[in-house]
Amino acid sequence: MLVLGIDPGSRTTGFGLIEVRGNKLSYIDCGCVRSGDGELPARIKQIFTGICSVIEQHKPQQVAIEEVFMGRNAASALKLGQARGAAMSAALSHDLPVDEYSARQVKQAVVGAGAAEKGQVQHMVKALLSISDNIAEDAADALAVAICHANTHASLLRMAGAKSFSRKRLR
Repeated sequence: MLVLGIDPGSRTTGFGLIEVRGNKLSYIDCGCVRSGDGELPARIKQIFTGICSVIEQHKPQQVAIEEVFMGRNAASALKLGQARGAAMSAALSHDLPVDEYSARQVKQAVVGAGAAEKGQVQHMVKALLSISDNIAEDAADALAVAICHANTHASLLRMAGAKSFSRKRLR
């Protein structure tokens, strides 16, 4: 199974692809869709087309995306939500299932602590996927989202005693 993880951002959206075979995770690719400093509608379009391009190139079977974290600035949260919607729309336009995870869930799955620092997440992603090169922070976060999804998916399969599982209507 090929999983695309997405860390949405209104200026930089990270993406990371991993292959899941049983309990083995393999690094495939990662990077960032940079939407620049232009007007928000143009940046949203860039995110949509950038994620579509990644999907068309790698053909993942599942997509996982980080949920919006509501900070103190409501305007920033709204922009982030729009960027997230563009990335989700790209996945849905390719008929891919999309699962959502909070930042706390992602950190817990990768580092073992929901309050982990970004540096700890980046370090563990590189260790878990045997990546020796430096990777962008947003790309590392996206790989962490993909790892979280793989671990959650595997846990649900074990609990259900099933060979495959779909989360489509569980919410």
